[in-house]
Amino acid sequence: MDRREVLAGGIAASVAAVTAGSSTWAATQNAAAPVPAAGKSKLMTRKIPSSGESIPVIGLGTSGPFEVGDSPQERDPLKQLLEAFFGGGARVIDTSPMYSTAEGVLGDLLTPAMHQQVFLATKVWTQGRQAGIEQMQRSVSLLKQDKLDLIQVHNLMDLPTQLTTLRQWKDEGKVRYVGITHFTVASHDDLEKVLAKEKVDFVQLNYSAFTRAAEKSLLPLAKERGVAVIVNRPYEDGRVFRKVREKPVPKWAAELGCKTWAQIFLKYIIANPAVTCVIPATRQLQHIRDNLDAGRGELPSSRQRALILKAIAGL
Repeated sequence: MDRREVLAGGIAASVAAVTAGSSTWAATQNAAAPVPAAGKSKLMTRKIPSSGESIPVIGLGTSGPFEVGDSPQERDPLKQLLEAFFGGGARVIDTSPMYSTAEGVLGDLLTPAMHQQVFLATKVWTQGRQAGIEQMQRSVSLLKQDKLDLIQVHNLMDLPTQLTTLRQWKDEGKVRYVGITHFTVASHDDLEKVLAKEKVDFVQLNYSAFTRAAEKSLLPLAKERGVAVIVNRPYEDGRVFRKVREKPVPKWAAELGCKTWAQIFLKYIIANPAVTCVIPATRQLQHIRDNLDAGRGELPSSRQRALILKAIAGL
């Protein structure tokens, strides 16, 4: 609701997305990218350091919006959301067994063509080797994907045990990448300790224009260690929009092609070269199109990032 209020200032809705092409990265790394929305440039991509594979900088989180039941009233808007998401050239979706029904809902709603294109990330969040294996097997079943792209140890729970299993799964070809996650600033020291001594492909962390603690040492360390970064909580559960509700979008935002604060906030994040992908969660078509537009065009320079921070200073 907060975001809708911020976006309501006379900004026209983005043009409708067209259906993504059916080519799949699994067939070949050189396959054609999904067709972008009509009149739109392609989404920017970043390389995963451990492999060189490129993924779009804007993804989709499922905590909240995909935690729904079986009714068409709950699921139909999510079907339209996924069509716009893939039609806009995106493909990274992050979920977790922690998010109640999200894995099962996502698995049900992804079409065969979407299953071919998606970069699907989930998590393991439990204690004990066998419990971890069973949870990951259940995730595979719910997501209807024979081989997951990324499994992350959620909130570092039982890290040594789950990392051992994940590395075995990676060696056996059951998962392509291994990662770790957390969502609080207080956890950054723990994430740094893991990155300093363990080899992982991804780290997921919280970062926003208002909460920039990761810039101090965590993001530089991830870049130094060759670890891809997924950013969660870019809008801090809507808090960032409440802060700028009464502030018009600055005129200089047009230099970046930004029409909304959402685009400004996302561009601030992905302008950091350590960031690989950011995963805002939403169930609104207008919002998914708005998010995707942040992954197109120019990224803010150091001067423009300073202008962003100046515009929100004291809020």
